[in-house]
Amino acid sequence: MRFRALGIRASMLAALLLGISIGSGVQAADESVGPVISMPAMNPFRRYSAENPEPIFAFYSDVLGHERLTEYDVGGTTGVMRIRAGASELKFTGDTADEQYQTGGIDNATGIRLWTFFYSDRATLAKRFTDNGLAAPEFTAIGNTGRLSAIVRDPEGELVQLIITGDPVGTTYNEVEVGLTVSDLDASRAFYRDFVGLEELEPVYDPVFETMKYSFRNGATTVSLRHFGEDLPADTGTGGIQYVVSDVELVDRLAKERGIQVKQPLSPLRGFNLRTIWLGDPDGITNYFAQTGQAGAQR
Repeated sequence: MRFRALGIRASMLAALLLGISIGSGVQAADESVGPVISMPAMNPFRRYSAENPEPIFAFYSDVLGHERLTEYDVGGTTGVMRIRAGASELKFTGDTADEQYQTGGIDNATGIRLWTFFYSDRATLAKRFTDNGLAAPEFTAIGNTGRLSAIVRDPEGELVQLIITGDPVGTTYNEVEVGLTVSDLDASRAFYRDFVGLEELEPVYDPVFETMKYSFRNGATTVSLRHFGEDLPADTGTGGIQYVVSDVELVDRLAKERGIQVKQPLSPLRGFNLRTIWLGDPDGITNYFAQTGQAGAQR
């Protein structure tokens, strides 16, 4: 659906596209981007190659149980499908020719290789799979944590982890975890801690993938880093992370000062009251920062 047909102000559409409620901004600080991140979550996004992406959208909404939102036309040959997962929005759009893509498992390439979702009711989740013609997930215990884990693939073969928490049935979760495979843990940890300004959590051993996991949190969304070797091919295009900020010029300045890769320079999004800058982390994984007109005016 094209925006002009909706009859809604472009600034409000920008807020809807980002998945935020417009509120007061945060005074910028020089140390990191963190103080100007104005949404208590992050929005993971994924690109797809399918000519018909409907099975992908149906998997994340009908099967995994998330709320499908409006698909927006932002120009070009593809739109942006938005699916609400807790406090985050999952965003899906078509492949671009200027990125690298690698299929396979979590340990065969760097990049965003895993999305993790949390549930309390195993039976309800399994029924949604079978009701949609899919085999029920096969769960195994996560050590002695009392939690269960299943690894499944979405219709394009991307990995998804489903965790049954052991909490009371009916518990609602706002959390989403985005799993990154990185080539240099020190460089990536510094990027997400010192540049992006996310809260660094204590490293933990991940028995599912038999490696250490280094996690960084912003509100309801966690970015988790794993390392499986230094010479893996790079997947820079399959997935990325979107942040809503109140001062995108600060992001631009800090990126230039610190030599961060700029994938798309600071610029307005045509047809919206929105300014964005697209950066690459040490492995070229897209970190996309966006500011609406209202957020900038109120900082």
